[in-house]
Amino acid sequence: MCLQIERRMETVRLVSHNTLKRLGTCLQGPIGTDAEKRHKKLPLTTLSQAMQDGGSQLGEESLIGKMMDMCGEAEGRLASELRQHEVQLERDILEPLNQLAEVDIPNILKQRKQLAKLVLDYDSARARWLQAAKSIHSSTNYQATVTKVDTLKDEMDEALNKVEMCKDQLSADMYNFSSKEGDYARYYVLLVEAQADYHRKSLAALEGVLPTIKAQQDSWMEKPAYGTTLEEHLKRSNREIALPLEACVMMLLETGMKEEGLFRIAAGASKLKKLKAALDCSTSQLEEFYSDPHAVAGALKSYLRELPEPLMTFALYDEWTKASNLSDPDKRLQALWMTCDSMPKNHKANFRYLVKFLAKLAQDSEVNKMTPSNIAIVLGPNLLWAKTEGTLAEMAAATSVHVVAIIEPIIQHADWFFPDDVDFNVSGMFVAMTPDPEPGSFERRRPGSLDGDAPRKDRYLSYPRSSPRVVSALYVVADQSITVKETLAGEQERPVLLPS
Repeated sequence: MCLQIERRMETVRLVSHNTLKRLGTCLQGPIGTDAEKRHKKLPLTTLSQAMQDGGSQLGEESLIGKMMDMCGEAEGRLASELRQHEVQLERDILEPLNQLAEVDIPNILKQRKQLAKLVLDYDSARARWLQAAKSIHSSTNYQATVTKVDTLKDEMDEALNKVEMCKDQLSADMYNFSSKEGDYARYYVLLVEAQADYHRKSLAALEGVLPTIKAQQDSWMEKPAYGTTLEEHLKRSNREIALPLEACVMMLLETGMKEEGLFRIAAGASKLKKLKAALDCSTSQLEEFYSDPHAVAGALKSYLRELPEPLMTFALYDEWTKASNLSDPDKRLQALWMTCDSMPKNHKANFRYLVKFLAKLAQDSEVNKMTPSNIAIVLGPNLLWAKTEGTLAEMAAATSVHVVAIIEPIIQHADWFFPDDVDFNVSGMFVAMTPDPEPGSFERRRPGSLDGDAPRKDRYLSYPRSSPRVVSALYVVADQSITVKETLAGEQERPVLLPS
């Protein structure tokens, strides 16, 4: 039994020693130092300090600076939790394991070696005693020999006594070790419990600061417009019309209305990328792009194409498609108008703004070759697509036939769909260009925020155009079919809903 315990004890010592070494390498702070010194040496502490220093250098006006400062504080809290965790591990696990593997078990094993030595001493004393006892009868000095035998007997008895005492102590220690194996195993349970507690506290610290960090991030107004939902962009920028839409329209009104193949001819990739980046960061430094209307038109198309939800919305896709499939022209227009009227407020306002501009662009189709049909072909698939699986190009291709049938009549009858005038300079940040004395030259328009002159919004008003077309509208009111016609300023007819 003792031999089995001894063997297991040696194995326990070895595995405890190896575990002790590996666990020590898992600690990030120096072992054996006080809590304050350990805290200063933790990598998380130095990371926290570096992030907070970086935040101070960037300042409060920088979102990166704010994030670095707030996240640096969070890393500091993690460092504090880690310091407490490692102090606990060293006190409750490392030190007891070290005591077991390096002190307690070795001491027991030393007793085993001591017992072996005592047994040899006993065997030697017994051999001497036996030899002396045999020589008593042949000895010439009987009395001296008897005295010697007695002395050797005492030595042998003393050696045997030491053997028995050591054997008893060794057995007691071994049995004591065996009985406490459950206590020793508890160290490993404590290790996992301490780790679980550390991770819970660390998670709580992170979850406590995350809402504040996210709120700060969400409150930052300067966020990219491209790839952001229309509602989010308008809310963050406090605008009625999306910045890329207004900026591109205003630039095209100045330099692009006579450009042949606008929206059809691809722009230079680098120029387009630069303009999109400029619009994403809400810069007003756009002068260099006035001379490249194709890049401006490309930026406008990209904005529409990269909207998470198309400007004409996913929810109304079926209604738009059904309306475009009506064979009767008047009923088709009426159905398109009703669908348009049901668009969400922000989508409708931006769609109206864009349609009015496209109608204005089509007025110069003899020069720019961009008829309502051509505009619908190149721009329509960027305004409406189905909410299905696949790439945007695949969805646009599947939708393009329907979209052209939807967009073309809306552009043709823009002032019937949207009879009110449109102030393209809706934000007032753009100033009309003043022509140079020399014909054909111009002074590029600058944002109103950079120019002392008051904005001239009247330059960019859209006025209704007369149209000989008379549109009949069929309404169902109070279970009765009623045909209603209304003439706007003697120019164009538009349906009006009658009260029931």
